[in-house]
Amino acid sequence: MSDKLKVGILGGTGMVGQRFISILENHPWFEVVTIAASPRSAGKTYEEAVGDRWKMDTPMPEAVKKLVVYNVNEVEKVASTVDFVFSAVDMTKDEIKAIEEAYAKTETPVVSNNSAHRWTPDVPMIIPEINDAHTDVIEFQRKRLGTEKGFIAVKPNCSIQSYTPCLAAWMEYEPYEVIASTYQAISGAGKTFKDWPEMVGNIIPYIGGEEEKSEKEPLRIFGHIENGVIVPAESPKISCQCIRVPVLNGHTATVFVKFRKKPTKEELIAKLESFSGVPQELNLPSAPKQFIKYMEEDNRPQVSLDVDYEGGMGVTVGRLREDTIYDYKFVGLSHNTLRGAAGGAVLCAELLKAKGFINKK
Repeated sequence: MSDKLKVGILGGTGMVGQRFISILENHPWFEVVTIAASPRSAGKTYEEAVGDRWKMDTPMPEAVKKLVVYNVNEVEKVASTVDFVFSAVDMTKDEIKAIEEAYAKTETPVVSNNSAHRWTPDVPMIIPEINDAHTDVIEFQRKRLGTEKGFIAVKPNCSIQSYTPCLAAWMEYEPYEVIASTYQAISGAGKTFKDWPEMVGNIIPYIGGEEEKSEKEPLRIFGHIENGVIVPAESPKISCQCIRVPVLNGHTATVFVKFRKKPTKEELIAKLESFSGVPQELNLPSAPKQFIKYMEEDNRPQVSLDVDYEGGMGVTVGRLREDTIYDYKFVGLSHNTLRGAAGGAVLCAELLKAKGFINKK
């Protein structure tokens, strides 16, 4: 009998579900034993259900090919087979909220890649290096749900990962105004160039809902727990534009920042390079050894060279310089389906296990 925790993937046939399965293939703590998807996939083997829609660069893991896919709506049945689940279901926001709460109420922890619960006041939205203390809100959520072990935790939007860690590293200098533009890869929409040929050589200057998330979610991450809920921070004020660009993986951000306390460039770089958190202290399996890397070259970071830094779990930053209107400007890059999606959720689950929130049933 394996000592690993038994994991279920809700929405396992989609692109993010596939990424979860790829990441977890040889995970030291977690083992995928159950895959659940829509009723049209239920009853088929995973290999049959995915068919020619496998979108990862690496082959489908042998261990999951013959797993028979469950109907994700059969909550009790799926939950009975696992210790916890990752959620990547493709449903309406209200449906996602309902089904994730249903799983939590079976005493099954839910670590979600979806946005539905990001603003539920007692659901922690976690970048593990920045706001691991927000896991303390889980006790209040459990009281609301009437559970002892079940709860929901979420990871934030993929687009904020390329600049929010920098702001976190610089908090002692009190950043108070931020302008960010993100240049977002097509895999963030669950697409490849084969699926989306009109993106080849093209830019689309709109991604539905993305700008609001990019402006508000960092403030929730920088917030605090009060009366059993997470209260967002009021600063820094963030204005953002989000643009879809013809890149497969990797979200780039150009960012302008004003500080109340004026740091030097050297101080800002030092803070980036030394910034770390609980994942590094605990040496969690998916944690980058160095979370943020500063690159001195004028033409870095580049997607083609740097998106896989620290296995796609680190953030690369460059072109930090003084600005004529703001204090400083810089460019950040993060891997949107690793750090920004499934990988970030796996790291979140590792943190929750290390802190005793996820255990064998």
